[in-house]
Amino acid sequence: MPDPGKDIAAGGQDAQLPSVLIIGGGIAGLATGCYLQMNGFSTHILERHQLPGGCCTAWSRDGYVFDYCIEWLLGSGAGNEANQVWQELGALEGKSVRDFALFNRVVAADGQTVNFYNDPDRLQAHLLAIAPQDGKAIAEFCNAIRGFLRVDIYPELVPKPLQTLQQRLALLAKVLPSFMLFWRTGATSLETFAARLQHPFLRKAMPFIFFQDHECFPLLPYVYNMAEAHKGNAGFPEGGSLGLARSVERRYRELGGQITYKVRVEKVLTEPEPPAKGLRFRNKKTASHRAVGVSLKNGRRFHADYVVSAADGYTTLYDMLDGRFMGDNLKRLYTEMLPRKELVYPGVVSVFVGFRGTAGTDEPHSTTFLLEKEHASDLPGCLQDSVLLQHRSRFTEGFSPPGCSVIHLTYLSEFEPWNQWRSGNKPFYRAQKDAIELWVREFLEARYPGIGERIDVVEVATPVTQKRYTGNTQGSILAWKAFTEAEDVAAKVVAHEQMQLPGLHGFYIAGQWVTGGGLIRAALSGRYVAQFLCKARGQAFRVQQPKTSSYRWQNDDWQLGALTPDSN
Repeated sequence: MPDPGKDIAAGGQDAQLPSVLIIGGGIAGLATGCYLQMNGFSTHILERHQLPGGCCTAWSRDGYVFDYCIEWLLGSGAGNEANQVWQELGALEGKSVRDFALFNRVVAADGQTVNFYNDPDRLQAHLLAIAPQDGKAIAEFCNAIRGFLRVDIYPELVPKPLQTLQQRLALLAKVLPSFMLFWRTGATSLETFAARLQHPFLRKAMPFIFFQDHECFPLLPYVYNMAEAHKGNAGFPEGGSLGLARSVERRYRELGGQITYKVRVEKVLTEPEPPAKGLRFRNKKTASHRAVGVSLKNGRRFHADYVVSAADGYTTLYDMLDGRFMGDNLKRLYTEMLPRKELVYPGVVSVFVGFRGTAGTDEPHSTTFLLEKEHASDLPGCLQDSVLLQHRSRFTEGFSPPGCSVIHLTYLSEFEPWNQWRSGNKPFYRAQKDAIELWVREFLEARYPGIGERIDVVEVATPVTQKRYTGNTQGSILAWKAFTEAEDVAAKVVAHEQMQLPGLHGFYIAGQWVTGGGLIRAALSGRYVAQFLCKARGQAFRVQQPKTSSYRWQNDDWQLGALTPDSN
């Protein structure tokens, strides 16, 4: 029998309202809480860390702020459905947005350079100056950007199973005029397109428009996001990643939601239950159990009418639920597809450098440097012989003390070697991190002579850091790779199972392991859960717009802790 001294009902002061426990205070969990609060539920978020946001986070050290997540935010501009979600969640309230003229610069080891401007006219002129022999392919690429400048299609606000005929027809009317544009850019991989280019450096640089080579992407996301950036709809919000999370947390609290930090959910509590009459289930199997709450690592228990997990997918299904409620789609994802490296985004090594003064004032905000293999081999775990350098102090104010700057360097790296080093040989793990710091210092000194004497702090985070900080399986920030069969199977969990598990009533799953990576999709997963839950209860889904206020974002609103991920 449960110890009554450790049982806590989730309803609190709103005990008469249907209660929901939400596991995880990332963007998906916060969005779930916001939308459920708008619809008459009493929610309580349980977050393992001391800050909201999950992967959408930042931390501080010696007066510098290390922003970990956002590089561009789809929906940062007004007048579109992606922006509508951020407005509903209060994410951009009182904030300015910084837009950039180019997506990324790519520099070869021999100094050759290409700028991937968002303006298709400027981009076309620039690329033709580099590779006039590739005029036809360059025109095709830039014309695709021009095509998407005329298209206003964003991730859907309503999940497909709940869309009315009118909503489906409206979407079809949007897509049809641009059907050939979607078909051409969606059916052609970027690698296939780049292979047509005769200029060797342009051919090599093209896959790095999105900072690293995503390998499986078609043309579509590149031209689409560059068009959105040119329209002012893929900028960087004031306050950055943690600022976005803090703003959604503020909205959640204003709606009456409760959040508890520094608690780790260990198990989802379930009880046998005969199938409930009158509720609408889309699962193929009749529910035989019901989620009634959660237990924490310290033995404390919370009870509620419903439970939503916005935590890591593998941890939720196999640790919290012991693998008991797995449909065919989830079994396929986690048994067949998770071990396949080509279907899961790899981990990332991040290096933050805080220094006095400035550097690279004539450079854009973001540059990918392609490295000689010998040089890259000295960088532990480097997958693509490249490193991304971003001048983060140019993204927004407040990331560094007055008169100082922050540079962020990243590269893709597999999780397992880092995990083995840390678990089996911590001295070697630390030595690898030291080797990264030395490499970065030498790299920056060669590029910006004299910077070494001005460096105040260097912070190295590995894929294992990500795993320890958020619990993400394999340290993967973006989960299943987009445009793969894994993404297709995950979409079925939404379309056919309505984000529920077979055999388990009152439980929903949200987050990037369900709806795909990216912040807008994480936020939409919370909106979808709320819509499905409202439908199951036979009530209309509604949205409350934030009240007009004079609130203005201040950097003090970060409330940053001094702890770094590795020290947690």
